Formats: sequence, structure tokens, C-alpha cells
Amino acid sequence: MNQRIAIGVTVDPLTIRVGDQLLLAGQAFTVADMTATPRGGRRLEFTSGESFTMRAHTVHYATRTIRPTPGTTGARSGRPHPRTR
Repeated sequence: MNQRIAIGVTVDPLTIRVGDQLLLAGQAFTVADMTATPRGGRRLEFTSGESFTMRAHTVHYATRTIRPTPGTTGARSGRPHPRTR
């Protein structure tokens, strides 16, 4: 099964990943590449060609696309939640 879902995550320079999508100034940007900067930051390169520097303590919300593992999709797994039995 190749199903993927989008989730919202809080990211900082240590947790940001290639493929994450950030909303900056009302526009969505997808991270294509990144490099470490002095003092713990990251320079993000986006698929559109723009770049953005996250300083060491910068925190943003991002959208991350993941593949759910079997049994973690809740009601769609066909099993009731343990507390509802």
C-alpha cells in the first residue's frame, strides 16, 4: 500500500527534513536541500529556488508527508480503540 498522509509538525533546525513544507509569508515552500550554519542554524533551499535561514532557536510549523504504519490509522484499521470496548 503506497498511501501517504500529511501531518502537521513543529520543526526547528534539528528536526526539519527535506520534503517538509513551510508556510512563510502566506506562501508554501517545500524544502529541497539544507546545510548547517554556524551557531546551530540551517540554511534551507526550496524547490522554487528561494532560500531561508533558520537560526538555532527558530521554531516553525510544517506539513510533513508520511506513510502510515499498519495499525496506526485509528478507526480505519478496523479495530475499535481499546477504551471503547
